[in-house]
Amino acid sequence: MKLRFFTFQLSLFTFVAMTAQTVSSPDGNLKVNLSVNAEGTPVYNVTFGGVAVVEDSPLGMATTVGDFTKGLALKEQTTPTTVSDKYTLANGKQANYEFTAVEQTFTYNRGNNPAFDVTFHVDNNNIAFRYKVYKQRDRLATMVRNEVTAFTMPEGTKTFLCPQMTPQGGFARTTPSYETFYEYGAEMGKNGQGRGYTFPALFETPANLWVMVCETGVDGSYCASRLECKGRTYTVTYPEDTEFGGVGTSAPGIMLPGYTPWRTITVGKTLAPMAETTIMWDVVAPRFEASQQYKYGRSVWSWIIRMDASCNFDEQKEYIDFAAQLGWEYILIDALWDTNIGYDRMAELVAYAKTKGVGVFLWYNSNGYWNDAPQGPRGKLHTMIERRKEMAWLKKVGVKGLKIDFVGSDKQQTMQLYEDIFADANDYGLMIIFHGCTLPRGWERMYPNFVACEAVRASENLSFSQNDNNIEALAATIHPVLRNAVGNMDFGGSALNKFYSKNNQRGNHRVTTDVYALATAILFQTPVQNFALAPNNLTDAPAWAIDFMKAVPTTWSNIRFIDGYPGRYIIMARQATDGKWYLAGVNATKEPLKVTLPLTMFPAGTDVTLYLNDSKTTQRVNKKQTLTVTIPTNGGVVVNN
Repeated sequence: MKLRFFTFQLSLFTFVAMTAQTVSSPDGNLKVNLSVNAEGTPVYNVTFGGVAVVEDSPLGMATTVGDFTKGLALKEQTTPTTVSDKYTLANGKQANYEFTAVEQTFTYNRGNNPAFDVTFHVDNNNIAFRYKVYKQRDRLATMVRNEVTAFTMPEGTKTFLCPQMTPQGGFARTTPSYETFYEYGAEMGKNGQGRGYTFPALFETPANLWVMVCETGVDGSYCASRLECKGRTYTVTYPEDTEFGGVGTSAPGIMLPGYTPWRTITVGKTLAPMAETTIMWDVVAPRFEASQQYKYGRSVWSWIIRMDASCNFDEQKEYIDFAAQLGWEYILIDALWDTNIGYDRMAELVAYAKTKGVGVFLWYNSNGYWNDAPQGPRGKLHTMIERRKEMAWLKKVGVKGLKIDFVGSDKQQTMQLYEDIFADANDYGLMIIFHGCTLPRGWERMYPNFVACEAVRASENLSFSQNDNNIEALAATIHPVLRNAVGNMDFGGSALNKFYSKNNQRGNHRVTTDVYALATAILFQTPVQNFALAPNNLTDAPAWAIDFMKAVPTTWSNIRFIDGYPGRYIIMARQATDGKWYLAGVNATKEPLKVTLPLTMFPAGTDVTLYLNDSKTTQRVNKKQTLTVTIPTNGGVVVNN
């Protein structure tokens, strides 16, 4: 009996190793197909409705305890299991989250020893997968030198990608920081500016299917990654050695057994699954509990219009009064406050803001040794001792949050700094916004005091460059379905000034309409919005625009993609936590765009407010619950109840 049982088991293992395996979504439409090629490299591909969206691509990694990229065999697999969960996020792009997915794990051996598992989590539009690396002999830790994990796209696929920046470049050696221009509809085969591309990455296949690739669950136990392109294959690649001042390894180190972050693939016939995806948060867990209930809202911000010179006591007091007049919750006081205002007078300013019902966010430079940015405060956040001293003072005087700048690196050492800042700030009841930084990767759920990351070519460039103003609407068509789809985005826009200057009469000028500014307040999402309004807008901007911005929400219970194409136009709707719906659109084409808007979120026969052609009107929702409008070039449309 024992001999027969052993023979049966051997046959079973041979069958598993020789036969392709498939993990299917609950509806059976999205499939991951796995095999092992002749070199012993695990390979996967993805189909959607029977159509290839990711062709045969390798899995595996090379580590200091073994090369697990070839010579492997599938040892065993778990039974497919249906998993589901419900959770809430106060700081996310919607309030309530719910998913059902199929999970299955595959174990690959090198010889008689397990090398790694790959676990796949597959719902009807999303795939997430990660590795579990096993200990080898007496080794309980390893460096992962590189992965061969890749995404091979079908021939003829168009790409919508953001090139990776040069390490230790840009202003005062502060890059990479995810702030280059997107490429729209480009051919495959390029490699950005020679260093690949940042996450997330968007593709349109010849079958008119959309594919978004990203990663999530990155914390201090691993590095963040990018994509290197060779032909049609985009390979997961680790940070460059020269990032973060050259300090810290480019390869991550992990305890064994240990896990990598999740790589994600989102697939759809339209861009709706990208804009509405929740996969970034579905597969991660909170790293710690919130020390308090954090409050979100709208914020004024002088720097974007008035720049460094505005960081003085009198102008910041003027902006506090401005926030109070708008009924907004916050003011962000930017760089140089430590020298231009000083700690004692800042305490006085925070106390004054409190009397006006306005909370204060303060800007900080992240740096110790990794950049040369001179703006202060400097040297306050890079070590735990200094950081906690500073945060104790911030809590004492009543500061509500920090904007931390110039953290440009994806190394594991940098990820640990991010996590340490989150943890310490939570102890002192402080919310955190990062600029000059990496992409958030599941952080809304992982860190309850996380507000947003910049990680985009944001509004500061509208002040610096007329070209950015000229293509402002172009960029707005991609952020809601790509960058902002995977994490909160601190863009800092919605300016109503005609010019980016204090007197509103000179400097780089806005080419977008006032309704465009309102539309992006809806299209761009973060729970604390640092808007680019200025005190002069109370008299020189249309009253209807100011009234809208006074009431605009920053937290949402629902999101709905309606229509759009990156580089052309975007139309989406969000439902605020009070139940009101806001439909917003932007036109970046060279001609006025005629569109029929679905108003199914508004009952037929009710009146809605329409913002279009820089005017405000009332419209009654017809029986078809549609409204046909023409959006001007560089303009927008907003409908709300």
